[in-house]
This record gives sequence, C-alpha cells and structure tokens, in this order.
Amino acid sequence: MCGIIAYIGDEDAAPILLEGLRRLEYRGYDSAGIITIDNAGEFELKKDVGRVQDIHNELNLLDLEGHIGIAHTRWATHGGVTQANAHPHVSNNSKIAVIHNGIVENYKDLKSLLVSKGFHFDSQTDTEVIPNLIEYWMDSKGLSFIDSTIKTLQSLEGNFAVVIIDRDSRTIVGAKNGSPLVLGVGDRKKNEFFLASDIPAFLDRTKDVVYLYDGDMVILQSESSSPRATMKGSYKILDFRARTKKPIIRPIQSVSWSLAHAAKGEFDHFMLKEIAEQVETIQKAAAQDRELVQSVTESIRNAKGVFLVASGSSYHACLSASYLFAKLASFHINTVIASEFSQYESFLKPETLVIAVSQSGETIDVLDAVKTAKEKGCHIVSIVNVMGSSLTQISHKTLLLNSGPEISVLSTKTYTAQLALLSLLAYSLAGRYEEGLSKLKFLWNIVYNLTAATTRTKIKELSTTLANHEHIFVLGRGSLYATALEAALKIKEVSYIHAEAFAGGELKHGPIAMIKKGTPIVIFVSKDTEKTILSNAMEVKSRGGYIIGIGPEPIESFDFFIKVPESNSLNPICQIIPIQILAYQLAVILGHDPDKPRNLAKSVTVR
Repeated sequence: MCGIIAYIGDEDAAPILLEGLRRLEYRGYDSAGIITIDNAGEFELKKDVGRVQDIHNELNLLDLEGHIGIAHTRWATHGGVTQANAHPHVSNNSKIAVIHNGIVENYKDLKSLLVSKGFHFDSQTDTEVIPNLIEYWMDSKGLSFIDSTIKTLQSLEGNFAVVIIDRDSRTIVGAKNGSPLVLGVGDRKKNEFFLASDIPAFLDRTKDVVYLYDGDMVILQSESSSPRATMKGSYKILDFRARTKKPIIRPIQSVSWSLAHAAKGEFDHFMLKEIAEQVETIQKAAAQDRELVQSVTESIRNAKGVFLVASGSSYHACLSASYLFAKLASFHINTVIASEFSQYESFLKPETLVIAVSQSGETIDVLDAVKTAKEKGCHIVSIVNVMGSSLTQISHKTLLLNSGPEISVLSTKTYTAQLALLSLLAYSLAGRYEEGLSKLKFLWNIVYNLTAATTRTKIKELSTTLANHEHIFVLGRGSLYATALEAALKIKEVSYIHAEAFAGGELKHGPIAMIKKGTPIVIFVSKDTEKTILSNAMEVKSRGGYIIGIGPEPIESFDFFIKVPESNSLNPICQIIPIQILAYQLAVILGHDPDKPRNLAKSVTVR
C-alpha cells in the first residue's frame, strides 16, 4: 500500500513532506521520492529505492526548495523496484508531476495512444500515463490544466488515488476512486493544506480534515502564479465524473487522534506499544452509542440472511464471533472471506444484511464484496477503525472501533477491538446488552496483567526456545479455533516461522503426521473445551511434541504454561494477547522489524 503526502502553504515544503513520508512508512514501501516547485518556478525532484532515511542520507531531501510539493512511498505493482519506477513521475514537457496509489487497469491502451502521438516513457509503471495524458490534453487540445485533469481522470479505469501538481499554475489536484485520500486543513494564517493517503501523515500539523469521496477532485491553488509571492491558499471540490463543474461541499471534521497515538513513546516498536494499548482500546470499542448498537441489533434480527465479510485478521475476528452469535443468541451468521464473497452472490437479496469488518476501511476485497452486495440491494453495516474511509462512505450504518491509529502493519489492538464490538452485538442480540458490557469492562484487569512487563518477560523465555524452530502448530476448539488461526497468522507474519493452525478434532485426520520429538504445539484451553482439547494434547505429547498451554489452569502435559484467567465467551479476546507478544519477541530475536514485516502492507488496496 503506497503512501501519499502533499503540501501547499507559506512554509518550506520539504521538511513537512519528509516528515509525512516517515509517518507513512508503516504502510510498506520499496522506494520514495519528493518533488517541489522551487523559488525559480522549476521542478526539483529527488527519488530512489530504499527506506526514506537512507534516501535522505544519500540525496538530502531537505535541499528541495519551495512551498508546494508532493511526496510518495511506493509499493511496486507495475514495474520492478528501480529509481526510474519510483514516484513522482513527470510529463514529457516537465510541467506536470504525479504520485499515484492503485492501478490504472487500461494503462496499456492509454500508453499506446500516447506513444502514437510521440510521447516517450522512462518507467515501466502505469502511473506515467497520467501526467503525459494531461500534457496531451493541454498542448494538443488547448484545454486548461483543470479541464485536462478531469478528462484524464475520466479516462482511467480501476481504483486509484492521485495527486497532481502543475508547475505553471502552482496548483495541486487530488482525486480518489476506491483508494484512500484525505484533505487536511491546516493553519489558515499560513494558508496551508495537505493531501494524504492517511491522517497520521499530517497529524502533527492539523486535526481538521475533509474526507473525500469516490469521484471527488480537490483543487488546491495559490492565488498568485508568481513564484515568490506570498501564497494565500484555497480549496475547491468537484466531481470529476460529472458533466458540470459545480462545487461540492464536504464538511470539515476534527479527528480525535493525537500525535501521541501515532508516536512510539517509550516503546521500541509500534507493535509492542499497540499491544500494550489494548488495556484501553478494548474498553473504547465497547463504549458505543447504545441506540446505534440496538439499531444494528434489530437489523441483524430482522434480516433474512446475515453475512460477516472480512479479510485476514478481521476474518478471524468474524469467525470467532460467529461461534458467539450461535452460542449466546442461537443465531446463525455466515462468515465469508471477502475475496471469496462473489461465490455467494446468488444468495444475496434485498433482505440480506452484510456486516463488513475492516481496520482501515480501504481493503479492496472488502470494498468489492460490499459493492456486490449493494448491487443486490443488501443493507450494509460496517465495523471499521478509520472514520471517513471508503467503507464508511458506502455503508448504511457504521460502528467505529475507536482504537486510534494502528501504525504497525500487524493488527493487534484493532483485532481485539473487533472481537469486543462483535461480542457486544452478540450479547445485544441475546437480550443481554448490559451483561455483555459489564463483562467487557471486567477484562480491563486481565488485559493489564497480560500486557505487563512480567508477562512479557516470561514469554520472552519461550520465544528464545522457539526461535530456532522451523514449524509451530496451533490447536483450538470452538471459538478458540479462530484464535488459533489468528495466532498462526501473527507468528508467520512477523517472525517468518511457518505456523499452522488446526481445529483440535482435525489433528488425527492428517496433521498429526507432522508431529515429531520437540515439535512446538500451542494449545488454547478453556473450561468448555478442556476435556476434548486435552485429549489432543496427550496425542501430541505421546509423539514427543513440546506443548505450550494457554488457559486458566496448568495441566501436567504442558511443557510451558501461560496463565490467562477464564473469561468464558470472551476468552478469544484475552487468549490471543500472549501470542501477539510471542510473535513480537520472535521477530526481535530473529532480527526482523516487527513494524514492517517483509512483503506486507497495512491494508491491501489493489487486487
């Protein structure tokens, strides 16, 4: 998932853009670059492959002059990881520069058209067609920069977010269609505005934001084209898909996130900080507007078919919740991986309810699933952490996780927040809302102890033992089977150790063949699954497996035990926390960056 940051205002752009890039590093990237309009009215461009700090050390990004600029961190899709493929990309006449997230699906056709008109291309990217197409419309057809940009945007197929800068008019344009882009309204005395793919990029400068919708095109312009004039910025929003250029009014909203939420503070890594924050974030997730929860509850109760749709960790939260809905409320909910949801299209009716769960609200598979459901007339409820995200914009109702920014690529605090909120809905559907709320509040003390330094120290002993193993297996039953799936995902995401999860009853149906002397097996235990899961533990023990037990009481067959007090229906929230810590410590011991695991991005915004 690429990162975008743009600035226009009275201050020097380069320091602001560089800091924005640093704040976007958690999204994952392989190259980065900045372009500004200098004091002579010319473009200054610096870009390269590698990490932002390494590029800065080599090129000194702060040398870039000017008060207007755009910057980007790229995650390669079209074209390899090369300096030429890094963003920004500039038009043939060096007057238009572009940064871009997403994919231009018809870029080959557009590129062929431009080549036939005499344009040349310096990169292998789909992005480079955008500035050259704008140049084509301006020079060949005599259109203005804005009209040429509109024509270009209308010709692009696929999901994208783009930021375009015109050197001559000193104008920045941002537009979105299925990929995240938000406008930051800065200090009016400094005439400053920001565009970014994520709010933390400019959170140190302003909390006032305008959430852009699909089809929105925001224009940021200096009132004077003189390079040395004091800029007095303004902005205007249009619908680039419309036939007219009638301005659109979008409200300015203030985000509750603070800079402290987006900073590591005393912790070595964001992942560890966000694990510790679960003491608060589980409570915040449960602190919902009761009327809204009751409204969603009625939508569930009255629907003819309910689907929970999500990807990755969010899917595991949904799978866990499906057990809880069945157990507490005797209610069946279909749980579907978002990328497979189209296979269920024939079951979708106007009376169907789809609950889409996503941390970012920008996951392309989830958005595609919701769009499919809306085409069938389904009612959409979203559970999401980012207010104003694409998912919230296409949902009928939204429940926010209230977790604050999650910077580490791995989902930790938002996973347990999703579990907390889904659990509250299950209790509400069972007519036991107050009981559910009370139980969630009671978790505070358990989670505090699980994230404390003493627990982390104990688990560090375990991580030292496991770090040299190539395989780790995880077992659970009932809702703790979903916890096992999430545990295995956490371990392999960040430590790169192969981890695989099974329902306890499936062990003897094949997986037990992989058990040999010393094979680590993590087993989740609760009071209601103790008898059956412990029979699985004995099967493993008899074959020489090394058993790590997580549950309320130590068992003789355990080689290592992590105590997690019994929380009954809320066990999945608490029992995953020790594995989050274990995954983190394995990564550190093995020399991996837990905040930026290889090949992964915070959210998957391209197919």
